Formats: sequence, structure tokens, C-alpha cells
Amino acid sequence: MARLSVNETTTFRWSFEEDVIRYAEAGIPAMGVWRHKLSDFGVARGVEFLAEHGVEASHLFWVGGFTGSDGRSFRESVEDAQEAIREAAELQAGSLVLYSGARGCHTANHARRLLKLALEELLPQADALGVDLALEPMHPGCAAEWTFLTSLEDALQVIDQVSHPRAKMVFDVYHLGHHPEIVARVPELLPYVALVQLGDAQAPPQGEQNRCLLGQGALPLGPLVEAFRQGGYDGYYDVELLGEALEETSYEMLLDHAKESFARMVEGETS
Repeated sequence: MARLSVNETTTFRWSFEEDVIRYAEAGIPAMGVWRHKLSDFGVARGVEFLAEHGVEASHLFWVGGFTGSDGRSFRESVEDAQEAIREAAELQAGSLVLYSGARGCHTANHARRLLKLALEELLPQADALGVDLALEPMHPGCAAEWTFLTSLEDALQVIDQVSHPRAKMVFDVYHLGHHPEIVARVPELLPYVALVQLGDAQAPPQGEQNRCLLGQGALPLGPLVEAFRQGGYDGYYDVELLGEALEETSYEMLLDHAKESFARMVEGETS
């Protein structure tokens, strides 16, 4: 059964507490939990608050930066990820989103080696706690500060190298949906996908991400959701809306539109 989630970046200015309350009021059953907001509220309190309002944690985000591009050492980034795995388990979130970090001054091979070393250290803990580590490849037009994984092939290569059932990926339509044959590739990707994220755009990113309301862009959202459903994907579809084009839109409207758009995509589904 298709399950809707909304990412907390969508309601950037709201606090964790506001997100939980407003999402519940809007009938949003799950949310992608942003560690930045959760840490301000407190993990233990957050777990209780989500349960109190009947909102599930679809995933936790984010960890990474294993290349040192964000100023932390490799060891600091790994230890932060270890803490986040524990937090994801407490939230009963099935996946934790990882960004590799920018390539920076490293060679491509060395950057991949750092990511591989981090995953090899983290995966046993993630497996023990029932958390998938989900690499997120990003469109090269906006990936520079976040990751050197800028294609499906980049992410799949790393997953293949570490060869662990908990090593998976995020399929974000905003980043990956521009490929002309992307719908046809869904069946081969299904075993590797921990989370599907829904975002739309009128053009590929050039610098900052600039998403638009679902259905108002050029990406094949409906066909992709149908392909995942037909393939047996039973995880969350997490709506992530951010960018200049949406800054004047109220958060209440974003939530309502996300819910309505998702309902249209899965119309006719039987439980």
C-alpha cells in the first residue's frame, strides 16, 4: 500500500513540534524527520510526541560528509552517523539518508574509498538496529556542496561494492526524473530503493534546488509512482518541496496540495 510522507524541509520555518501538530491536523500520516529540528526538541520527547499525534517517521535525515567537505574529520562524521543510526532506530524510521560529501580536493577514487570505508563501519550497526542506510544521488546541477554521487550509476556502484542488504539508496524524482528512460529503469532499481521522494520541476536545477508543486512541472511523477507500485514497492513516498518558486506559498497549502496530488497518483489502489 502506498504510504504518504512529507519532508520537514517542506515546512522549513516551522519547528518540529509545529510540524507534528500541523501534519496530523492535515491528515499527513508520516513525515521525514530532519535531525536539525529533532535535536532542538529532543529525541526522546520527539519519539513520544510523534506517537501521541499518530504521525510516523518515514526516515531520518541526514548524515554524511565523509570526505571532510563540511569541515568535520572523517572520524567525526562517522561518529555522528553512528548516533543518527541510534536515533533512527528510536524513531522506528526504516532508513537514514546519507550524503557522501563533496569530492573537494580528493581524487574521485579516494572520495569513493572514504565513503566505502564509512559504510563498511556503519552497516553492521545499522543492520543490528534495523535501519537502512540510504545514499542519495543528486542532480549534478545542485550537488556540488553535498555529494559526488550525481547519477544512478554512481550510487549503484557504491552499493555493489559494499554488498550489504542494508546499503540502499533514495530515489528522488527531482534529481533522477530528468533521465528520458527513467520509468523503464524502475524494475531494476527496486531492490536498492529504501525511500522514494517526490518533487517536481519545470527545468533541471542550475545551482540551488527550485522545486514546484507536484504536477506543475515536467517530471513523470505519475508514471514513476505507478511503476514503483506495480513493482511491489511498499515504502514511503516522501514529498519534498523547497525553492524560490514556493516561497510565497503557505505551508498549509503545500500540505493540502501534497496530500491531494498523492491521492490522485494512487487513485484506485486497494488496500
